[in-house]
Amino acid sequence: MTHVEDELADQPACWARAASQAARYAKVLPLPGERVAIVGCGTSYFMAQAAAALREGAGQGETDAFAASEFPHGRHYDRVVALTRSGTTTEVLDLLSRLRGRTATTAVTADPDTPVRTAADDLAVLDFADERSVVQTRFATTALTLLRAHLGLHPDAAVTDARTALTEPLPEPLVECGQFTFLGRGWTVGLAHEAGLKMREAALAWAESYPAMEYRHGPISVSTTGTATWMLGDAPDGLAEQVRGTGALWIAGRLDPLAELIRVQRLAVAVAASRGLDPDSPRHLTRSVILAP
Repeated sequence: MTHVEDELADQPACWARAASQAARYAKVLPLPGERVAIVGCGTSYFMAQAAAALREGAGQGETDAFAASEFPHGRHYDRVVALTRSGTTTEVLDLLSRLRGRTATTAVTADPDTPVRTAADDLAVLDFADERSVVQTRFATTALTLLRAHLGLHPDAAVTDARTALTEPLPEPLVECGQFTFLGRGWTVGLAHEAGLKMREAALAWAESYPAMEYRHGPISVSTTGTATWMLGDAPDGLAEQVRGTGALWIAGRLDPLAELIRVQRLAVAVAASRGLDPDSPRHLTRSVILAP
């Protein structure tokens, strides 16, 4: 097995453990009513998008998500939460340094023995979800699970669905598709973006992602015979029929959307294998982006 396969298979156990630790980190994660920004880079940015939509949708306070390099320093926030697997990403460390003494910061990380320890005011450590792979799977979903549990939004069915996502066969024609589109609504838009990224990173696949309603405003034009459109979460009325009308393969998300993302991770590995690629060695990528001074 590749590192990616081994790590994505460990997600149910990681999610259960993260959910059990939510109370431990309650004081360093956003409190109800706080104005919050959640930041990250790459996969962590997309998890930040999902978490921000969940928190604000739950009425816990205004919550924004930003790529760490694009943080709007003219805005006031009560707390900034940074998602960083490695604890070494240049943009995240630069942002935390600029915020020190002005805004409370918490880093959710897999490795506390890195510069993030002193860059952030507080840490939530998920070292049991750390990864050897370049391509993120279990750390990202475990970090989002911690935040879902902190908000009281982690359903018991999520872990059960994650196990199902690891065992049930993928739809047979999927691996042979030449293009993949992932769709979401609300908090699952971030998951859709992450699904597209997984396909590009691990399988060098042509993959796009959109809010489900925006897909109708132009991007549906790329859907045709030999392509797939995958909905994470509940689809808008009539969308499945429109996609089938293009000739594309329609995949409806039946599981908890975060568990549905595991199915996409498996697809990325399967497509990589079908193309003779090693998902542990994605082209032009490193485990952490560290910019030279």
